[in-house]
Amino acid sequence: MPSATSATASATSGGPRAARQRRYWDEPMETAPREALEAYQLRLLREHLDHAYRNSPYYRRSLDAAHVSPGEVRALDDLARLPFISKTVLRDRQIAAPLLGDMAAVPEREVVYVSASSGSTGVPTLSPFTATDFDEFQEVQSRLFWAAGMRAEDRYLHALNFTLFVGGPDVIGAQRLGALCIWAGTVPADRLLLLVQQFQPTVTWTTPSYAWYLGEVARAAGIDPARDLSIRRIIVAGEPGGSIPATRRAIEALWGAELFDFYGISDVFGASAGMCEERDGLHVAEDHQLVEVLDPATGIAVADGDPGELVLTTLRKRARPMIRFRTGDVVTRDRSPCRCGRTHARIRIHGRTDDMFIVNGVNVFPSDVEVVVRSIEDVTGEYRITLYREQHLTRFELEVEHRRGSSISESALAEAVGDAFKARLGLTPRNVTVLEDGSLPRAVHKAKRVIDRRENG
Repeated sequence: MPSATSATASATSGGPRAARQRRYWDEPMETAPREALEAYQLRLLREHLDHAYRNSPYYRRSLDAAHVSPGEVRALDDLARLPFISKTVLRDRQIAAPLLGDMAAVPEREVVYVSASSGSTGVPTLSPFTATDFDEFQEVQSRLFWAAGMRAEDRYLHALNFTLFVGGPDVIGAQRLGALCIWAGTVPADRLLLLVQQFQPTVTWTTPSYAWYLGEVARAAGIDPARDLSIRRIIVAGEPGGSIPATRRAIEALWGAELFDFYGISDVFGASAGMCEERDGLHVAEDHQLVEVLDPATGIAVADGDPGELVLTTLRKRARPMIRFRTGDVVTRDRSPCRCGRTHARIRIHGRTDDMFIVNGVNVFPSDVEVVVRSIEDVTGEYRITLYREQHLTRFELEVEHRRGSSISESALAEAVGDAFKARLGLTPRNVTVLEDGSLPRAVHKAKRVIDRRENG
C-alpha cells in the first residue's frame, strides 16, 4: 500500500489538464481491494497499539487492566477486546496531567498544533498533532476536496472558525490541491456576502443551517444566490442536514450549487469522511482510522446498514492515539463498492446518541424531524423541538415557520405538519405552532434545534 503522502508528490504529474481529468487524488489507496486495505489496517493497528503502549502512561495502564498486550492483537476483530474511551475520559485525563493529558504518546516538544473542543461542560479538550500528524491531516483534506470535485482552477472560500477549531486549518488541504484560497473565517453574513461578490468563489464550506441562512440573507438583500453569485459547490459539516435529501435539495435549489457532506471530529482531525461525486454516503479515510458501528447500549457490533454508534480508532496519529473512541454519533455503514470506484467504507450520519429522544417507543432524532419539515412546501424548513415530560413520558412540541407567500392557513398548515409526522414516523407532536417567516433564530454555526425541559417536568 502507498504511504499517506504519496499523492501530493504526483498531484500535478502529467500537467494541469491531466490533473483535472484524474478521478482520484490517491488512486492506489482509494481503490485498494478490501482484503488488501484490511491487511494494511491491521499492520498499522499493531504498530499504533505498540506506540501507544510504550509511550502513553494512560494506554499502558488501560491495556494492562484489560489483560491485553499489543502483540496479542492479531486480527481486526481483536479490537473488540480493548476498552473504550470517551469524551469524559479525554477530559479527565487532561485535567489529571495538564496540558496534553497522559493519553499523549509524544513529549510536548514534538507537538506543533492543538485544536480544542469545549464539549458540554465548557472545559476545553485539546487535540494535539505532531508535524507529521498535521501534514497527514491535510493530505486527507486534499483527498476529500478532490473527491468532492474541487480542482486547482477553483476559488475556495473557507468560512469556518479559525479560533482553535479543528476545521480551521482544513483550508491548507485546499491550498495543497492548488485552489486559490480565501481565508474568510466566521464573519457576519453581510460581510461574507460581500466577500462572495468580490472574490467570486466557486466552492465554500459551512454548516447546512448557515448555508440556508446565508442564502436567505442574500435574497433579503435582493440577491438571487443561484443567478447572481458564483458558488457552484457547497461543502457542509457539523450537522446531519447535508445527508438529508430534502435539506440537500433545498440548499442546492437556493444556491444553484451541488452540496457535499463531510464528517469530522475534533478529537481525531478535521474532516475524516466525505461525499464523492456519487453523493451516496461519506467515504471514510480508512487508511487513517478503523470504523466500528456498535449498539450504544451493549457495545456489540451491528450489521452494515443498521444504525449504531460510530466508534473510531486512529491508525497513524502519534501525538495522541485514539483507541476505540465513542463519538456519540449515530451512523449506518456500507462497505459495498461505490459507483465511483472507491472501496473505503461509506457512512451515513443520522444524529447523536445524546440528541435522540423516545416517544411512544419510537427513537426520534432531530434529523428525522428535519426530513418531515423539509418535505412540506409551505414551511421555510426552520424548526424547533421542545421536549417535556407528561406522566413520566416524553412528549414534544414543534415550532415551524409559515413560508412567506404561502396561501394555506396556519391551522391547515399545522394539521398538515401533524399528518406528515404521523405518516412518516407513526407519531405526532403534542402541539404544532406555526410562526411567521423569520421568527426562529438562525444559526451562524451549528443550529440548536432542541430545547429539553424534561428535568423541569
